[in-house]
Amino acid sequence: MKKIFALQICIIFLLTSITYSQNTFQKGSEYCSMKKSSSMNPILSGDSPNSPRHSFDVINYKLDLNIRSCFISPYPKSFTGSVIVKFKIDSVLNFINLNAVNTSITVNSVGMSGVSFTHSSNILTITLDRIYNPGEVTEVLINYQHNNVSDNAFYASGGGVFTDCEPEGARKWFPCWDKPSDKATTDMTVRVPSSVRIGSNGRLNDSTITGDTIIYHWISKDQVATYLTVLTGKVNYYINKGSWPKISNPLDSVPVRLYYNSGENTTNIKSIIMNMTTYFSQRFGEYPFEKIGFTTAPAQGFTWGGMENQTLITLCAGCWSENLVSHEYAHQWFGDMITCATWADIWLNEGFATYSEALWYEKTGGYTSYKNDINSNASSYLNQNPGWPMYNPQWAIVTPSTSELFNFAITYAKGACVLHMLRYVLQDTAVFFEVIRSYANDTAEFKYKSATTDDFTAKISSAAGQDLTWFIEQWVKQPNHPVYQNMYQFTDMGSGNWKAAFLAKQTQTNTPFHKMPIVLKITFNTGPDTLIRVMNDYNSQLYLFMFNRQPSTLTFDPNNDIVLKQGSTSPGIVNISDPLLSVSDNYTLNQNYPNPFNPTTTLDFSIPMSGKVNLTIYNQLGEKIETLLDEYLTAGNHKVEFKAGDNIPSGIYFYTLISGNFVKSKKFTLLK
Repeated sequence: MKKIFALQICIIFLLTSITYSQNTFQKGSEYCSMKKSSSMNPILSGDSPNSPRHSFDVINYKLDLNIRSCFISPYPKSFTGSVIVKFKIDSVLNFINLNAVNTSITVNSVGMSGVSFTHSSNILTITLDRIYNPGEVTEVLINYQHNNVSDNAFYASGGGVFTDCEPEGARKWFPCWDKPSDKATTDMTVRVPSSVRIGSNGRLNDSTITGDTIIYHWISKDQVATYLTVLTGKVNYYINKGSWPKISNPLDSVPVRLYYNSGENTTNIKSIIMNMTTYFSQRFGEYPFEKIGFTTAPAQGFTWGGMENQTLITLCAGCWSENLVSHEYAHQWFGDMITCATWADIWLNEGFATYSEALWYEKTGGYTSYKNDINSNASSYLNQNPGWPMYNPQWAIVTPSTSELFNFAITYAKGACVLHMLRYVLQDTAVFFEVIRSYANDTAEFKYKSATTDDFTAKISSAAGQDLTWFIEQWVKQPNHPVYQNMYQFTDMGSGNWKAAFLAKQTQTNTPFHKMPIVLKITFNTGPDTLIRVMNDYNSQLYLFMFNRQPSTLTFDPNNDIVLKQGSTSPGIVNISDPLLSVSDNYTLNQNYPNPFNPTTTLDFSIPMSGKVNLTIYNQLGEKIETLLDEYLTAGNHKVEFKAGDNIPSGIYFYTLISGNFVKSKKFTLLK
């Protein structure tokens, strides 16, 4: 089995090496998944069983590293260093435990509040100088050395050095509390040869030349998860500098730094990154950090994909692919600014980044391009689904293997599709993005902090003004997907009237019933099609509709917005004996007149009982154009005039009537 796996990796490496040299990625998320799921960072013992809660909270890591020799032949991986860990006490204690892998790190001494230590089973236990009480803040100094070992976290070869830590590799190159929820600011002093450029998190505070040595001093004022802490440098590294003007203040700007190897060209991708920063800032909130940074890996070991290190993203050599860049860059908002609180919540990182790839397609190629990418993700999931949920609470306690954690079908593809279906459920695209911005810019709970899936659920429910727990429970916390076996029947009622019966039925046995709004498209022998949107909130639910013309076909989910599904919809005999399951026959939404129109048309409808009525105009992308009615009306016939303003161009639009459980849409055309 190991030999087969090794052969597969070799083949993948050869193929992707060719692909990268041509710079023709297909999906950034796929290569991100390939890189991370093939990580050689095994999960090590010694993690807190109650993570993310523990007895102290790290505030800052202050590292001082001498890695000068790592850039000089024979390029050893050994270096000396120290770290001052500043932390706040959360429960009465007189010692702390840190993660530090024994085979990689040798601890020489401790100081400041640390008086003694033991180091075994990858846990560094430091005895403190007294008993500390909750709320107190103190610091411990750890002097250590990194051994000359290949640990797949700290890489040195050929005049280049980089770190690569996800999920739990930071503990291999500095002692730390290595869990994603415990984010801390960083202060990194690094000694390298004078011919080396090296980058890290945050901003370059200063650099000092002493003889043939440069001392770089990098500081991140924003908290960083340990797995996102990074060092990347190389002899004679190239750098392309620029700045991105802030949307909030164009007179202020964020520095852009692209580090790259000889033979690479970053001119085009730099322009794309600038545009991407503006677009993602408009969608999610302004770029959140003090630097925009990318590097291509300067040494062997990073053979494909990318890693979203905070403010200094790592890409494989030559991998300036627009798709890969869009995926890793979106992580700066989702994964870095807001970090998964536990590994059970990893979909909040990877699902959002994969969905953002589709959003960039939408920006550059329109909705069709976006939807093609979502459909591709859905196909990947349906073809490769291993049968587990995106959220597994056990992963918060015991970190799974990287092949599980970064499974493309589940963590990436399904995650992106779930966000697409959330957009569909909310119906109004503007509302969807407002909900996402509300989540991303919540400074009290999320921004620069971490999030659990339940935190996310509560936030989007509050922002959307509706409880979305049901949506997350079925799509995120349950495995698999619905399998539909729908049926419909058309019945001639005489006098030109027709009844359409539709039975929404799910037959899967490996996951519960999935509640969803569903759209039905009914075509007729004469006249325009009709779109009807109703909530399918229990299995084998029956809907009845009356029409004054003959229907010919019924299409379930005509735009394939419930992208994670299988099954069929076919004509057949539908049992309509239970009138309690039907939608009232007495609601009507008539075709507008005139149609096509310019600039005014009349919409008329009837409701069988008094109640709240909403009548809204949408464009073909589902974006709200205008709400004509949102008020309480008495039972009976009603007419509403719609006048298209000068800002509304010619095209096909939809008007949707919602009253009680009745939802119906019709298409109309504006010709100016």
